[in-house]
Amino acid sequence: MLAIAAVLAGTISIAPAYAYNSKTMPDDPAVKYHSWQTDEEGNFLLDEDGALIAAEINSGDNAWMLTSSALVLMMTPAGLAFFYGGLARRKNSVNVLHMVFVTTGLVGIQWVLFGYSLSFGPDAGYGFIGTLEWAGLQNVLHDAPSDVYTLTIPHQTLMIFQMMFAIITPALIVASLAERMKFSAFLIFVILWTTFVYDFAAHWTWSLGSNGTALGWTGELGSLDFAGGTVIHITSGWAGLVVALMLGRRLGYGKIPMEPHNVGMVVMGAALLWVGWFGFNAGSAGDASNAATGAFVATQVATGTAALTWSLISWAHTGRASTVGAASGAVAGLVAITPAAGFVSPMSAIIIGVIASIVCYAAVAFKNKRKWDDALDTWGVHGIGGLAGALLTGIFSESRYSWGDQGLAFGNPAQLYENAVGAFAALAWAMGITAIIIKVMDAVWPGGIRVTPKEEEVGLDLAQHGERAYAMD
Repeated sequence: MLAIAAVLAGTISIAPAYAYNSKTMPDDPAVKYHSWQTDEEGNFLLDEDGALIAAEINSGDNAWMLTSSALVLMMTPAGLAFFYGGLARRKNSVNVLHMVFVTTGLVGIQWVLFGYSLSFGPDAGYGFIGTLEWAGLQNVLHDAPSDVYTLTIPHQTLMIFQMMFAIITPALIVASLAERMKFSAFLIFVILWTTFVYDFAAHWTWSLGSNGTALGWTGELGSLDFAGGTVIHITSGWAGLVVALMLGRRLGYGKIPMEPHNVGMVVMGAALLWVGWFGFNAGSAGDASNAATGAFVATQVATGTAALTWSLISWAHTGRASTVGAASGAVAGLVAITPAAGFVSPMSAIIIGVIASIVCYAAVAFKNKRKWDDALDTWGVHGIGGLAGALLTGIFSESRYSWGDQGLAFGNPAQLYENAVGAFAALAWAMGITAIIIKVMDAVWPGGIRVTPKEEEVGLDLAQHGERAYAMD
């Protein structure tokens, strides 16, 4: 995601209005929150009338970023909904679909009101969280670039792209709480979790200052996360494990079959996620550049490799090649390549895809052996896959692909350390804050946040929504 800052590196002909302070800027939002053309020394260029010359929006970059935003949006109410809806039992399919779908609207509102400002706005201090200066999208313009982040797309294009990331992250946790959390409690959980976990992690990883340097403490440290392996997948995956353990196992867990009720939905959802992920990763370049191309190629290579690897492992382990396993492998590959997409070669992407499937398959098996009822495997695929991807980025990153530094495999062991710090900081924060949220909510919610045994037995489709997934039932 910070690849958007690539255009700020080196000698460029456009810079934020107050990045170089070579002239005193009027305290007028119409001036202050635009980007202006400069010379190579950072002096603002003036037209023949002595007025500042605005940076020009690149229509190609803007079109690509809006397209990427739509692709990432598709991943939640379509891709993730079908994927999780198919993995759930029939009596809970509507509930899972509804939770994922409504998250799209709920987080979108939070993002406009204050989430974007907390995540990407001016730093409140210590690189931990942003201020409310951009709350309600104040000074986030639709017709001019940001004065901080990008110089070729409108600020609102960046905002809407980032909104789609904020939306999908809490939706991933639905897989961990599926079939046993009250819908009303889920709505409040989403708002609290997005605000106190996601917004903090996004700010300390991706926020930038007015001179294009990292504001967040892990970003300043040098931790690399191209498209959200840490911010999205580590936080949601490890938070999901906490939620699953604190809610407790589903009734009958380990005693009755709890298999996916519709494999076709699972595959269709995985396919939509796969396609949407090109916007997720390649869009994180911030423009239609060679960095986007590299991320696009790495995403395809890692995903295909991971899908095949999981299928082969399943075949060797059980004697059958699992279709659900192949779909899960594809998602594991997508997760693991996310932090690395714009930093690694296609050959490194193959290695990442193989390793992702191996470690995620092992994590799911370990979870089952420990009887952790992470119903649809958020932890095994996203938590472990995101962690593996973050560490592998620190190993295989190459500076020739975008703005990242060399990794351990190319002579820079410090990059692995920096990525490990960023990954484990996000992991610890997500687990700790999630535990507090669940504990407090369960204490104050009438009857607790878990549905009654009777509702669980009937199924949440009827108990919570009064609807059935299939009319023939």
